[in-house]
Amino acid sequence: MVIPAMNGQVIELHRTGKLRILAVATPERLSGAPEIPTAAEAGLSGLITQNLISLVAPTKTPKAIVDQIGVATLEGLADEKLQQLFIASGFEPPRNRSPETVRRWVEEEIARWTPIVKAIGLKRD
Repeated sequence: MVIPAMNGQVIELHRTGKLRILAVATPERLSGAPEIPTAAEAGLSGLITQNLISLVAPTKTPKAIVDQIGVATLEGLADEKLQQLFIASGFEPPRNRSPETVRRWVEEEIARWTPIVKAIGLKRD
């Protein structure tokens, strides 16, 4: 069993029968591969992992600049061609992700994974 980062190549291997994807570990089915059930639908409730594609800035970046980058990013992500590129690549197009939403998501993921990292004894080099 492996939980790879989902991408267009992995989905293509699945569709050609060279790989069998049993489920995706996302909260909802992928737009680009709606035939693949979620882990929860396959009976593995609680198995959720997600990649984050985001722009980040240093901690002390002024809020006005962060907000400006956030607005420009959302405007760019609203482009239909870019959304289709994300879907074809196996990613869900991010929608309505403000800088605050991303910050909260990162904090939640750190809180979620910290006990697991500690329990198995992982250390940073």
